[in-house]
Amino acid sequence: MTPRLREKYKNEKIKNLMAKLSLNNIHAVPRIDKIVINMGLGAEALEKKKLETCIKDIAAIAGQKPVVTKFKKSISNFKSRKGSNAGLKVTLRNDRMYEFIDRLVNIALPRIKDFKGLKDSSCDKYGNFSFGIKEHIIFPEINFDKVETIRGLDITIVTTSKKIEDTISLLKEFNFPIIKDTTKKKKKYKKIIDKEEKKENN
Repeated sequence: MTPRLREKYKNEKIKNLMAKLSLNNIHAVPRIDKIVINMGLGAEALEKKKLETCIKDIAAIAGQKPVVTKFKKSISNFKSRKGSNAGLKVTLRNDRMYEFIDRLVNIALPRIKDFKGLKDSSCDKYGNFSFGIKEHIIFPEINFDKVETIRGLDITIVTTSKKIEDTISLLKEFNFPIIKDTTKKKKKYKKIIDKEEKKENN
């Protein structure tokens, strides 16, 4: 069965984005290409039992088994050697990606205490939107009573968009709760936007 968000994108969101972004070619409409989820484990990655628990948790959250990432170089401060386990990573595409977005937006994010939204400055000029989750227990697939250690996640949404504002528009169509960043980081974000607009007008 096709995920409901995939159907909505095909039947509704594409038309909305074409109108909003003033596009005439359907192939120019930005789309979400993939989602990458990372969990850094540090020293825990060396403990087999804890590593297996984390693999099960990520697999439950993502609906797909993760791969174990390795340190590319030795880091003395973290007592990490080149080639040793660093964390977990899973890349979602197609149906699993849309299913994850549905759970993330409608169930997981609203569970975050005092959650105000995702800052627009989390978007880069390459069409990526990255943010962190401090507690993996916000996902309904995780049984809080069985959790020994609460861990964080880094999520990157990779899109085909070429502009920051188009990326934001795309994600808002999927009801991502994106808000304006009023911190210093916002100034850097605004400079990138200004450069894009200047380049487009030349």
